[in-house]
Amino acid sequence: MAKQPNMPSGASKAAADKDAPLKEDIRLLGRLLGNVLREQEGDAVFQVVETIRQTAVRFRRESDAQSGAELNKLLKKLTRDQTISVVRAFSYFSHLANIAEDQHHNRRRRAHLLAGSAPQQGSIAYALSRLDDAGVPGSAVRDFFKEALISPVLTAHPTEVQRKSILDAEREIARLLAERDRPLTPKELAQNTQLLHARVATLWQTRMLRYTKLTVADEIENALSYYRITFLRELPALYADIEQEVATHFPQRHASAELDLPPFVQMGSWIGGDRDGNPNVNAGTMQHALVRQSTAIFDFYLEEVHALGAELSISTLLVGVNPELEALAAASPDHSEHRMDEPYRRALIGLYARLAATARALGAAHVLRQEVGAAAPYASAADFTRDLRVLEDSLKAHHGAALVRPRLAALKRASEIFGFHLATLDMRQSSDVHERVLAELFSCARVEPDYAALAEERKVELLLDELGKPRLLHSPYLPYSAETDSELAILRAARDIRRRYGERAIRNYIISHTETVSDLLEVLLLQKETGLLRMEWDNASGQIADARQELMVIPLFETIPDLRNAPQIMDEFMALPQVRRLIARQGDLQEVMLGYSDSNKDGGFLTSNWELYKAETRLVDLFERAGVKLRLFHGRGGTVGRGGGPSYDAILAQPPGTVNGQIRLTEQGEIIASKFSNPEIGHRNLELLVAATLEASLAPHAEEGRQAKKLAGFERAMEELSERAYRGYRDLVYDTPGFTDYFFASTPIAEIAELNIGSRPASRKSTRRIEDLRAIPWGFSWGQCRLLLPGWYGFGSAVSSWLLEGDAAQHKKRLTLLRAMVKEWPFFATLLSNMDMVLSKTDLAVASRYAELVGDKKLRNSIFKRILAEHQRTIECLSLITGTKERLANNPLLARSIKNRFAYLDPLNHLQVELIKRHRAASAEGRKLDERVRRGIHMSINGIAAGLRNTG
Repeated sequence: MAKQPNMPSGASKAAADKDAPLKEDIRLLGRLLGNVLREQEGDAVFQVVETIRQTAVRFRRESDAQSGAELNKLLKKLTRDQTISVVRAFSYFSHLANIAEDQHHNRRRRAHLLAGSAPQQGSIAYALSRLDDAGVPGSAVRDFFKEALISPVLTAHPTEVQRKSILDAEREIARLLAERDRPLTPKELAQNTQLLHARVATLWQTRMLRYTKLTVADEIENALSYYRITFLRELPALYADIEQEVATHFPQRHASAELDLPPFVQMGSWIGGDRDGNPNVNAGTMQHALVRQSTAIFDFYLEEVHALGAELSISTLLVGVNPELEALAAASPDHSEHRMDEPYRRALIGLYARLAATARALGAAHVLRQEVGAAAPYASAADFTRDLRVLEDSLKAHHGAALVRPRLAALKRASEIFGFHLATLDMRQSSDVHERVLAELFSCARVEPDYAALAEERKVELLLDELGKPRLLHSPYLPYSAETDSELAILRAARDIRRRYGERAIRNYIISHTETVSDLLEVLLLQKETGLLRMEWDNASGQIADARQELMVIPLFETIPDLRNAPQIMDEFMALPQVRRLIARQGDLQEVMLGYSDSNKDGGFLTSNWELYKAETRLVDLFERAGVKLRLFHGRGGTVGRGGGPSYDAILAQPPGTVNGQIRLTEQGEIIASKFSNPEIGHRNLELLVAATLEASLAPHAEEGRQAKKLAGFERAMEELSERAYRGYRDLVYDTPGFTDYFFASTPIAEIAELNIGSRPASRKSTRRIEDLRAIPWGFSWGQCRLLLPGWYGFGSAVSSWLLEGDAAQHKKRLTLLRAMVKEWPFFATLLSNMDMVLSKTDLAVASRYAELVGDKKLRNSIFKRILAEHQRTIECLSLITGTKERLANNPLLARSIKNRFAYLDPLNHLQVELIKRHRAASAEGRKLDERVRRGIHMSINGIAAGLRNTG
């Protein structure tokens, strides 16, 4: 690991100069890893790894067949112990390269800011400049922030293959690497290098894999680490940046009128509340999630209030204070004579005591620093914020505005954003579970013996009738199934959590596999059964006078048929008078969630994206007619096949009217670590999200200025392409005999399922059907074997067959149309950009090695030949439309990054294939499985995922 591969041929001198620090960092980390390898494993192992590295680099750079044969020979000769060392070495190099690249992105961004260059695309300054240029008034910008809700939602899915211990060590390496960018004395530089060496050695001696299954509690703790690293400080800092930028671009008439942003960016979480297909989530995990979330935010508040007490040593002998501040100080349990003239300190000691009491009341196991005396707990987070505002107002009124900025302003902002709950916990369950629970309740109550067998119209009639009755179906004196007891207990727990932690703690209930109106009404009835839907009755008429639901019922439309039916379902649902009253109570706002993962697995990349686009536009039209504001929740994954790709581009490519200041989107798997494990990069990603939402909501949309006839032509072309791509994808994945066997044999799906990387099973049911397989391991497996099939398959055959239809003039006309679409239609441009990135990471030569794992030679050749042909068609069609044969021509930095990584990923892929062969052969022959081989497979999965980054 001593050297870095040369820059790709043709790289400009300017690019080489810009990337020189990156190359130097990678060389440094590679050299340190090589030194650690030699120290820990000996010279012989080091030489083996170095020989493999050099051969892989030569093979990748020169595409030399002899080098390829030599590489295969080297890998096959490895002993089992050597194999483990080689896998670990190349895996850790991928991790270290990621750290170096992240640091380089931060470096480049700081250089851009220091140079005083024009605002970068994706920054708040850029978004505001664009709006200003477009003539958007400052009042519209301010109104946007008053009404907006932007919510990244962290989810736990089985793609995050990093242990928290590994992430902690890597964060320290990142910090030390960043330290080298400032001037260091020779002694400081030597000390820094020594510490880096020690941290790399720590990585080498830290177990990479989990040997026990990850629990929901573990997933909760992993997520909380990102709050401590990034969100708790960077979100308030982002608000401060936005206020400053808005004041600069859209100054108020009265300079004294400050922009006070409401908490429009709020964090969400599924971890502990998402029980769809996860039997390990229940009422207990949901309560545990809130206790741990609450403890994390109280730890932060207590530490910050304590620090403020040390900083705000203001004496009334020198400056005055507001009466409200004097009252806070007088209420404090601190009566020390030494601080009688220091009301801010006394007030903060009182705030600390109240916070400590509140933390204990809400379940915190212990408070690290004992308070001075007893105090009453806060009734709500708003009361804590109010006390902080008293401090702020008093300081500003007495020449202390400068003292607000360093800590108090950020703490007050944090209290508004995070409350006492930290993040809103969503609940999610599958519609078929709700149906079973209500079927049992109806049967036991002697209302309907077989609810599940009823026609949809009768179900809706029965559910509405039951919603209108004051009595409950459930009886405390009857026995019910474990499933029914568990589901009702979860809803009751949600009610109690809202009482304890505030209404923002839980406010959304997502229904997976929403296919009918009854799927939505069932959750309303279950809320009624558990006190979450409250009715007020008119005694005179016996009718419902008012109703309020505590949890918004949110449909999740996932499959292609579900997306096509979504507008009709929502139309029928919102047309019900009882439902319309509830929506009015929600502020005439209704959320709809769209699933990217399952729609892709169901219909392929092109069709999934197009059906999502169509569903969004139809929902916008429907909601406008109904007078209801639509908030879309995008269930995106890490890989492009699951809706991944750059969030900024994805939001700007949304159809007109679909963002409108309201957006929620999931952050999943290893993408959470990639985006938020570094505070500076985390800040940048949060800023990108806000800037994109701001632009998409207020800037004139490209499609709005386009002739309707032209846009209609684009959409007709997409409809035809989608239909062809759908048939091609379905024909391979669902209609080809033996494809399931091919998939399970040619990818490490079985080995991924064995990894202790998530609390959720890899499949919804104990079958080998593609339909039952979760979309996450489906996409993850294709990434491991370097095919990434969900991100491109079907495009080539769709475009080529469409272009070839008709004569030469028709071909030319259609090609011209496709080229216009990529230039003028953000949706199509983003679609092709994401596919371009996927294809840049695809490697058919490596994938062919995985195909060799398929024992049936005829099946292997037949299917792989089809995949190979489709890949070739896709590459050719993409080049034909974009006019470039080079992948990532518009993103040379990413292109160089990916190309440089391949030489280090190749050995991992080849070793993974070799280890899978050994593992499966032993299993087939009934021999005892070698734990070292299994461990090697799992470590290679870790390394490949780290090298490709967005594969989950």
